[in-house]
Parts: sequence; C-alpha cells; structure tokens
Amino acid sequence: MIVAFEGWNDAGDAASTAVEHLQLSWDATSVGELNPDDYYDFQVTRPTINVVDGVSRSLEWATTTLSTSSPEGLDQQVVFVKGPEPNFRWRAFCADLLERAEQFGVAKVVTLGALLADTAHTRPIPVTGSAHETAALDRSNIDRSKYQGPTGITGVFHDACVQAGIPAVSLWAAVPHYVSHPPCPKATLALLRTLEDVVDVEIPMGTLPEQAEEWQRTVSELAEDDEEVSEYVRSLEERGDEQRGLEETSGEQLAADFQRYLRRRRPGPGQST
Repeated sequence: MIVAFEGWNDAGDAASTAVEHLQLSWDATSVGELNPDDYYDFQVTRPTINVVDGVSRSLEWATTTLSTSSPEGLDQQVVFVKGPEPNFRWRAFCADLLERAEQFGVAKVVTLGALLADTAHTRPIPVTGSAHETAALDRSNIDRSKYQGPTGITGVFHDACVQAGIPAVSLWAAVPHYVSHPPCPKATLALLRTLEDVVDVEIPMGTLPEQAEEWQRTVSELAEDDEEVSEYVRSLEERGDEQRGLEETSGEQLAADFQRYLRRRRPGPGQST
C-alpha cells in the first residue's frame, strides 16, 4: 500500500503528485473511497462544482480514494491511497484504512510525504525515512529521519500500521522553503527514486527528469535576478555541502547500488536484454 495525503504533509504537492504519477504509469483502477462525511469538514475542505459543456454541473466531494494496480516486475498487487488530510476523527480514519489494508492482504505500507526545509534547489533533494525497524532503512540505503515534533495524518497512519503489526516505511522529501509553490517535480522525482529501492522495482519516470531540470533552471533564473536570494541560496549550498562532507560513496555502496539497479531492470520472461 502506497499512501500520500494532500495538505500539511505534502509540501509542493510532491507526495500526492508521486502517487498520481504511479497511478497513471501503472494503470491503476479505482476500487473505492472512504465516506467523506465521517472525516471532513466541508467548510474547510469544500466540494467543487464544475460546469460541463456550459450547462450541466457536477459536484465533487473531497475524499480519500483507493485504487489498485499490478505493476510489471512485482509479484504483488499495489494499493494506492490518496486524499486530503482529514479534518477530524483521525484514529477512526486510520482504523478504516487498516481495515481496507486487511481486506487487500497488504504486507507492507509505504507513506510518502514532503516538508519545507532549508535546502538549496540546486542540490539533490534530501529524502529521509523512518521504518518499523532499522534494517528496513539500511536495506534501502535511506537516510534516517531525525525529526521530532508535531505530525500530520501521514505520521499518525504510519504509527497505526506499526502498532497493528504491518511493516511500514515513511519517506519524506525536503522541499526548498523559498520555492514552496507547487508543483515541485524535483522532489516528486526524488521520492519516486527512493521508492524504487524500497519496493525493489523499476518505476517509469516518464518526463519527470526533464520537468525537474526545467524547474531547477527556472528557479535559478529567478534567483539570479535578486542578489539577496542568490546569496541566500549560496549559503544553503555551502551549508548542505559541509553537512554532507563532500564524501565519495564507498566502493561497497556503489556495488550495492549497482546490484539494485540491475535487479530492478532485469528482463522478465520473454523479454530481451
């Protein structure tokens, strides 16, 4: 089960866009939704009315949707969960989702999130994670999250999964706070590339790499027009480079990364290299 919630947990819409990308790439089929009356305040999360052909109107209610897919390269079905962060009854909301997870026989849950951070848009988007056990992060070479503080429904659902005995991994992309307006394709791409290691399957990226490059070029051009912003970006670059220590990846890590790459892209039956 791959989960993302819009709102507080979704800086730059990076996480929800990642799930939408997967749904489209893996041809997901809708299988239901949670009752929105149970979890949403419609004065906060208002329904949307649409004019169709200039005459007819349709009304769309914000809700949490579920869809499924059977991606090539995986011997398991994937369940996608996406919707706005609920306004109330979070524990009941999580219990509802866990019931759906049980119905689908979910063996692992991956939650995706994005937060605003002091990181430079010109550097790789940091992705950190937490899991039900440290070995799960070590196997996927994910930097461990050090965050402690207020959390959203993503963190609450992750904890509910662990408490229910379902292995869960939570991935968070750090979106540069000075360019928080969505979309942020570079953060979406970073989440998906990290997710590849977690689920150990190749994810079609489509045009996301080109979108990420264009996003970075556009932000850089805007920053160059403002000396104060340019100086701030340089300070973030220096701070980030210092924290990373500019250390080269060890030979063992390179070999492990290459093996994961080959495993995900190994041809299946009937395919040629």
